[in-house]
Amino acid sequence: MKRNFFVITLMLLLSGLIFIPRIAAASDGPVGMLQSVADQMIASLKAHKATLKTNPSVVYSLAYKIVVPHADLDVMAQHVLPPHTWASASAGQRAEFKKEFTMLLVRTYASALAEYSDQTIQFYPVRGGYAGQSGVKVNSVINRSDGPSISVSYRVVNTGSQWKLFDMTVEGVSMLESFRSQFADQLSRGDINALIVTLRQHNNR
Repeated sequence: MKRNFFVITLMLLLSGLIFIPRIAAASDGPVGMLQSVADQMIASLKAHKATLKTNPSVVYSLAYKIVVPHADLDVMAQHVLPPHTWASASAGQRAEFKKEFTMLLVRTYASALAEYSDQTIQFYPVRGGYAGQSGVKVNSVINRSDGPSISVSYRVVNTGSQWKLFDMTVEGVSMLESFRSQFADQLSRGDINALIVTLRQHNNR
């Protein structure tokens, strides 16, 4: 259940970039970027809810437009693997894993997108400020009409030209650590090639 919370929340946050494109500069600040995206997301989801639910191919296409440009996928892909696995992998294996991991994220987010039901998001200022920081945590609360509010924190990194999402934690559960645990379990029974095959089979269902 908690995993569903962070998947849905991430999709809600990022989906505002679908219909009103905007590149958030580093000077906007992490909170400003997240709040702007969330505001656009809510308006877009309300306007396109029916289409997103009835046309999966459109949802996948939109998810690729959202996740790839606005998440730090290179670092995310490395982080979800054990250090020795990533270090020993060839350039080809790393590229193939990143491809399948990205597709896994896209399919997961696309499925969650259809679950939007008028939630609102409240962000809080970064404690201690963010000036000169390469990465910060932004706390927020998801307010729901059909249940209790959900505490969510985002790890956002400054790439120099813009802030990008790296991870999120929902009620104490990290998205990346959850994937890392799953992949570690699979790697205990095989190597990275076996993991890539498993991800590819899952993504092609």
